[in-house]
Amino acid sequence: MGASSQSRISYFKDSSIKGIELPARFTFPFYYQPHPLTEIAAAELQQYLESQTGLDHNFGLSTDKDGMIIGKMFGVLVVQDAEGKPGYLSGFSGKLAGSNDHPEFVPPVFDMLIENSFFLKEQEIIQSINIRIGQMESDESYCQLQQSYRTLSAESIEEVDAFKLQLRSNKNKRKQFREKQKSSLSREEYTIVEAGLIKQSLHDKHQLKLLANKWERILADIQTRLEQYETAIETLKSERKDRSAALQQQLFSQYLFLNKDGKTKSIQEIFSATALGKPPAGAGECATPKLLQFAFMNGYKPLAMAEFWWGASPKSEIRKHKHFYPACTGKCKPILAHMLEGMAVEESPFLRSSDESGKLEIVYEDESFIVVNKPPGLRSVPGVDIHDSVYTRLKHLLANKEPLIIHRLDMDTSGLLVVAKTREAHKHIQKQFLQRTIKKRYRALLSKAIDQAEGEINLPLAPDLLNRPRQLVCFDAGKKSITRWKVVEKTETATKVDFWPLTGRTHQLRMHAAHELGLNAPIVGDDLYGTASERMCLHAAQIEFTHPETKERVCFEVEERF
Repeated sequence: MGASSQSRISYFKDSSIKGIELPARFTFPFYYQPHPLTEIAAAELQQYLESQTGLDHNFGLSTDKDGMIIGKMFGVLVVQDAEGKPGYLSGFSGKLAGSNDHPEFVPPVFDMLIENSFFLKEQEIIQSINIRIGQMESDESYCQLQQSYRTLSAESIEEVDAFKLQLRSNKNKRKQFREKQKSSLSREEYTIVEAGLIKQSLHDKHQLKLLANKWERILADIQTRLEQYETAIETLKSERKDRSAALQQQLFSQYLFLNKDGKTKSIQEIFSATALGKPPAGAGECATPKLLQFAFMNGYKPLAMAEFWWGASPKSEIRKHKHFYPACTGKCKPILAHMLEGMAVEESPFLRSSDESGKLEIVYEDESFIVVNKPPGLRSVPGVDIHDSVYTRLKHLLANKEPLIIHRLDMDTSGLLVVAKTREAHKHIQKQFLQRTIKKRYRALLSKAIDQAEGEINLPLAPDLLNRPRQLVCFDAGKKSITRWKVVEKTETATKVDFWPLTGRTHQLRMHAAHELGLNAPIVGDDLYGTASERMCLHAAQIEFTHPETKERVCFEVEERF
């Protein structure tokens, strides 16, 4: 890898690309097999990264690096220069070693870290406000006032409650005395006694009011002094909020993205049309937008892209060292929709209709439900752009009678799917799913040999909101997700296992197989969490539940097709 510090382009050796045709269309960024040219470029970039012992960034690949371990997404963009000579650009997502300035890589769309930039100056002011807030919140007098208020507030409640208890006791005594005297005194004598008792009652109430007023004055005095501190702190926090919002808007105005026709769009304009309404944190800092921006600015023609992970796997999402991954959807998809406008881009595989020859096998059918063996690549229900699905095929088979989908399988998962024919059956079987009385077994082929024979995985899962439909392992906000598993057979390079999901989370088996805290062995063909191939080797092999009419347990089983 030998990019010029000015051009940032690395040219291929003629011998390395001999016989490789240039791509006719640009890579579809969100689902792709790397083009041979991007594989060569990525290999050269990875060789360069391996040789950079002086780079002050801890990727977690060796034990001699200090600091927080941060793996990173790198990207390559194959381009043609003005003379038509092929080469490639290299980039990374976010910052590298705390900086954006690395001659071998394309610069950011906007470098907020350059010396004396408005961003750094404003960040310095905001940081000074943070320091002042911290100093005020830890001020000894302020802390003593807070403690005094808590202590005296508790004392006031205790003393007032004790006095109220005494007053209730006094009231009960007056009641008993009143009843005793009422029967033994004349009316005139009783009237005098009653007046005395009323006077005692009024005296008690007056004393309670005096006590409450005393504590109110004491606490109000402390509260007034506290409010002086808190008003000053809230004023600083409000200033910090306003400055941060203004800085964010100023940053948004600097992020202007080009396309091949030289048309620019601000990041605010791009995201205003999305469900988010505004750019998420880090938008525009991913590798592919940075690479395309540099190519358009310098007159290079983009031909193909690829991104790979470099470093230790993160704890939440599935990222493996040197593995290729698509561009993210939450941050990159809106930006790339603009940047790739007018370019010849590969067809989205998500828009391709499933293979009609993939037969939907009827395993069982009666008046209540149908059990089908879904082929891989067929959706359970219609998508936005794809009509073909288990639902639409069954609707045709049932002469347009409405099939009632009870549960779903991922498009690339094959196997048993139960579909109700009546609303009563739908309600009955769905309730069994909710109560987790349905037993399911899946068969999967994992991409490497694993050591254990069986076990249980308990990793909570949550949606990756900026990269749907991916899931994350999240111990704070994730939902409980448990899978039992057992090895069926094993080779030197793969393992066939049975999975019993004890919960039913989205992508549960795929995540539990791929994550390093699970089996650390992605399912073969899993294009989200592993490496794509002809199909994903995950099959819903067995399902057992209670028949909605006979109330007997029924079990259906179909062997896997891999």
